[in-house]
Amino acid sequence: MTSSTDLPYAAEAESSLGYDELEVLRNQYYKEIESGHVTTQSKFNYGWGLVKSASPELQTEGVKLLQEIYSASPSHRRECTFYIAVGYYKLRNYSHAKTFNDLLLAVEPENMQAQSLRQLIDKAVTRDGYIGMGIIAGAAAVTGIVLASVIKRATRK
Repeated sequence: MTSSTDLPYAAEAESSLGYDELEVLRNQYYKEIESGHVTTQSKFNYGWGLVKSASPELQTEGVKLLQEIYSASPSHRRECTFYIAVGYYKLRNYSHAKTFNDLLLAVEPENMQAQSLRQLIDKAVTRDGYIGMGIIAGAAAVTGIVLASVIKRATRK
């Protein structure tokens, strides 16, 4: 199995930002909100930090902030596209992760970060598919056992 250490460019997708680092970004962002003018860079930095957090709730908020920038600022789309894909990957929403990652690869086919993220997404989809099949097979086996038990009891009566 390939790990993110084998894919150095994918490290962004599997690493988390520490609480203190995120707090610095959060403080800057909210300081600018209070002043009435939030720079795109501060919003991006905070969104990036949220995506890099270990919390799904914060990751969701980060994706939302990055999508706001993506919609409002065409000059920031490249950076936002990659980190939105990373956010969705971390949230295990692989179809959205793939969509955003493919957008980046369409304009930058040689982008090593996006190429390695594609590999992580593909592996996760395969892994989750195997897990899903295992759950279904397990549920079918339990159902079969219960059904056999019910039939056996019914035929005894």
